[in-house]
Amino acid sequence: MSTLREPVGPKDKSVYVRRRIIVLVALLAVVAAVVLIILKPGGAGGASDAPKVSVPSDLGDTAAKPTTSAGKNSTPACAEGELVVTPITDKASYAEGEEPKLSLKVENRGTKACSADLGTATMTFAITSGSDQVWLSTDCQKKPDHRSIILQPGKPLETETITWDRTRSSKDTCDISRDPVTAGGASYHLKVAVGSAQGDGTAQFILG
Repeated sequence: MSTLREPVGPKDKSVYVRRRIIVLVALLAVVAAVVLIILKPGGAGGASDAPKVSVPSDLGDTAAKPTTSAGKNSTPACAEGELVVTPITDKASYAEGEEPKLSLKVENRGTKACSADLGTATMTFAITSGSDQVWLSTDCQKKPDHRSIILQPGKPLETETITWDRTRSSKDTCDISRDPVTAGGASYHLKVAVGSAQGDGTAQFILG
């Protein structure tokens, strides 16, 4: 049956129309109130319940931003020969008992930005004395990680330092006391690598 049927009775037609308009407005107000109660802002299923995504801080102007599950880093990997790796020691000579601090520098010698894994899982630090390799950073490495970093051309990056305790290393001596190396003016060389990119020369130093 139609809601707005023709009015009958002694009253004027406009009176019936006004009454029915008032009734309709009241019904609409009730419906609107029910909808607001069901879809109350901030209630279950509302926008405020959506998980908040925290974006990690950038690692620097030359660093790669962390990729998300929705996409991958579009910067191409550095080609072989584009990366130049240089060994660094904090001093050229160390007093008796003083422990050398080792690091390396990586530079993109290409013409375009490229990405490289500069995590500890891809880096090696080796110390030699003549033909004798006395220490290797990966012998007793714990929790190696991977870090995809974007390298801009001509903007080298230097790693944080690691400390050498002046002892010989091997995979068999990680949980026992290791033998100290010869000091008293002995000469040593630091050689480094990042993945397949071998270091450019060595860094020589003296142990007092």
